[in-house]
Amino acid sequence: MLMLALESSAKAASAAVFEDGKLLGVTVENSGLTHSRTLLPMAEDLLKNCELKSGDADLFAVAQGPGSFTGVRIGVSAVKGLAWAAQKPACGVSTLGAMAWNGVAAGEGSLICCCMDARRNQVYNALFEVRSGKPERLCEDRAVSVEALLEELQSNDWKPFLVGDGAELCAAAFKKADFDYVLAPENLRHQSAWGVAMAAQEAEFVSGDQLQPVYLRLSQAERERQARLTQN
Repeated sequence: MLMLALESSAKAASAAVFEDGKLLGVTVENSGLTHSRTLLPMAEDLLKNCELKSGDADLFAVAQGPGSFTGVRIGVSAVKGLAWAAQKPACGVSTLGAMAWNGVAAGEGSLICCCMDARRNQVYNALFEVRSGKPERLCEDRAVSVEALLEELQSNDWKPFLVGDGAELCAAAFKKADFDYVLAPENLRHQSAWGVAMAAQEAEFVSGDQLQPVYLRLSQAERERQARLTQN
């Protein structure tokens, strides 16, 4: 099965081409440019370099959230359009579940702590353990304060391997609390379409029109609207 995977849930965007468990190519951009300008051209260039076109893909996969509201929408919309045009299935995977594949490098039995900066001193988080070379989920995706995450890790005597664009935020808080951790190296820290492709191998396939983003919490505009309604 030939798969095109996209990741645009945070500042870094990436695309990967995956066939029968083998990575054919991956491209990453962390320039800060808007994903609406970079994601599809990046994917098209990658396919061209692999001597393929989008219609050759048997499956389109994407990180469907949590993450940046705009970034998630761009990635999901791109895959919905590609899947519809090619009349091929789509697959949405958890951004955190995909990111956990970076943490497999920490070794068997390691605790992977996936952290995405959710602003307001919160992170989108999920915990995984490396078992038989794969990340096994220990909890559901959630939005949690850095302090609450630290307290949970301390109470279970876990030494986490931190990945994600919120890893440095957590590392700073953990260091201040004198709590032991391992910060993933830069090349493993950010979300990657390779992780999306790995996670998609065990995920459910849907049609493009069924694919939906997963945000975990309301956007800032929606929170402000609810606050005004409550105040009124």
